[in-house]
Amino acid sequence: MNELIFEITQEADGGFVAEALGESIITQADTLEELRANVREAVTAFDFDQPAPARARLHSKHRV
Repeated sequence: MNELIFEITQEADGGFVAEALGESIITQADTLEELRANVREAVTAFDFDQPAPARARLHSKHRV
């Protein structure tokens, strides 16, 4: 796997959720900075027994 794409949504309470397209990886955070760190951690944990993807992109349909 070369790349993972995460769809970002903003919750009503102001927090953010990132969900990987095509994989069972979901994480959340209060800020976008925390979300980026949580995505890196989640990808590392998900791929612990295989090489991690070359990159993970965060995508949002709306401006966040």
